[in-house]
Amino acid sequence: MRHTEADYPQKETEVKITSARRGTDLIFGVVSDDELADLSASFSSPQELVAEAHAEGGRSRIDSMAAEAERFNLDDVTLLPPVPFPRRILCVGKNYAAHIAESDQAAAATPHPAIFTRFPSSLVGHGEHLERSRASTSYDYEGELAIIIGQPTRYATRDNALDAIAGYACFMDGTMRDFQRHTSQFVPGKSFDRSGACGPWMVTADEIADPYALTLTTRVDGEVVQQASTSLLIHDLEAVIIYCSTFTTLEPGDIIATGTPGGVGYVKEPPLWLEPGREVSVDVTEVGTLVNTVIDEPA
Repeated sequence: MRHTEADYPQKETEVKITSARRGTDLIFGVVSDDELADLSASFSSPQELVAEAHAEGGRSRIDSMAAEAERFNLDDVTLLPPVPFPRRILCVGKNYAAHIAESDQAAAATPHPAIFTRFPSSLVGHGEHLERSRASTSYDYEGELAIIIGQPTRYATRDNALDAIAGYACFMDGTMRDFQRHTSQFVPGKSFDRSGACGPWMVTADEIADPYALTLTTRVDGEVVQQASTSLLIHDLEAVIIYCSTFTTLEPGDIIATGTPGGVGYVKEPPLWLEPGREVSVDVTEVGTLVNTVIDEPA
């Protein structure tokens, strides 16, 4: 199904939401001009802030709060995923034809979205170190577009599925390939502590005129290794939300990573693994650029 501009929410105000650590404190709020306006005194959690940003008139209310909030330079805080502890992190596998074709799995798209999960402890924020586990040397990258849910959603339809989206973020679905292949279940290879990343912020959905007109680019040490348009998603955002909301109630702050295009490291000759010192970046046009450096898991 093709989409028109009328299918997507239109702009009100520009809001970029993220979370950060300042000392031992969790703060979260709105990013502008390299500063974070701290709204953690006004909301109980990042999820509540995301829900407010998604609510009718919420962006204007947030703007008013941000104008009065204490501000911190981004260089003085440690950025975390936009929602550091979501109730759900759902990921879609086999959602670009080029990735299916390059893989050693059955070369066919699945009739329904192939869903697996990650644990919140597996994600870091922009600028944080990714960790290569001491248990694996086949640490691979997967750049993706993530959607973040803004309202409770169950049994979505094609007519209302996009209404569930609060915003978009970059996602690095870091994978320990050996553990991914131990069984048919992907979760072990996808959930190593601090092996993936999300950020640098959530761009609210009203800022994105057409989520199917974005370019996703992954780089390792500055070299482009993946690049594709989100128009190439096999199961589009509506289909993914419909499917996921059938088996679970999606809630504000839930993250859904929509799949990776071709160009992953294990298919290259020789394989391009993420090793200590390597920098991996995921850029999505109109959203931002997520950058992380790899280290070995501390002893």
